[in-house]
Amino acid sequence: MSVTTIGLDLAKSVFQIDGVDARGSAVLKRRVRRGGLLAFLGTLPACLVGMEACPSARHRARELMALGHEVRLIPPQYAKPYVKRNKTDAADAEAICEAVGRVKAWPCPVCKP
Repeated sequence: MSVTTIGLDLAKSVFQIDGVDARGSAVLKRRVRRGGLLAFLGTLPACLVGMEACPSARHRARELMALGHEVRLIPPQYAKPYVKRNKTDAADAEAICEAVGRVKAWPCPVCKP
């Protein structure tokens, strides 16, 4: 499994992860509880992680950058056009993963290591 880009949908207790390889093929779809997020993402090789900008996104970005991942935040309205079906956590994670590679996403300015 060679994940190059991850879309991470943040929530209160369960996070949805969607990952693609260099060709854009889906290779990872997983639900992870809050306590297991860092442990799971720590097992993956360094890759691009996209998240919607929200109050907890900068904290999560700093944690993921400490693991070696490159983190980019995107405004929620930029991910919305990429939702292909009804709004669910899994659909949001897939849309974030696609949007982070296509639209202007920026590294978190506050999250510099």
